[in-house]
Amino acid sequence: MKLVLGSASPRRRELLAQLGLTPDTVRAPEIDEDPHKGERPRDYVARMAREKVAALPLATDEVLLCADTTVCVGRRILGKPRDAGEAAEFLWALSGRRHHVLTAVAVRAGDRVWERLVDTIVKFKPLSNAEVNAYLTSGEWQGKAGGYAIQGAAGAFIPWLQGSFTGVVGLPLAETATLLRAAGLRAEDRR
Repeated sequence: MKLVLGSASPRRRELLAQLGLTPDTVRAPEIDEDPHKGERPRDYVARMAREKVAALPLATDEVLLCADTTVCVGRRILGKPRDAGEAAEFLWALSGRRHHVLTAVAVRAGDRVWERLVDTIVKFKPLSNAEVNAYLTSGEWQGKAGGYAIQGAAGAFIPWLQGSFTGVVGLPLAETATLLRAAGLRAEDRR
């Protein structure tokens, strides 16, 4: 079986490498990623993963892996910030609070789809103006759900989390490995 990664994210490729997997091809789906009016964060992220895995063509010898990650504070979805101003707004919303990072994973082989949603609780320490401004200047917030990357400088903002570190980065490895095995693709067979 060939592995197709339905994501252009270099972080997801790096995480797959930790499982000993290299995608045979990368195909990023083009779908509308705007939340529906009143859509709850869990429903939104699960829908995104399902729509991504359904949007791409697949050969009979391919297994497709897609994922979506979002950050939420209560029912408010903090997606990828449009600009530094919105990134600052997100960081201040997270400062000194707990929030949820939701990553939905969908794997497709033929007409069959396996799904999993991983919910990780993350605690931010109270941030100072200097910390927020330095982080914004770094540019690391760009293209990141919630406006931060736990695997980068923002890791210093997080005294603890409950759940999956790799899920916060963008691909929960334990759950992903289980889904890929269910679809007939095992890392040990590809080495």
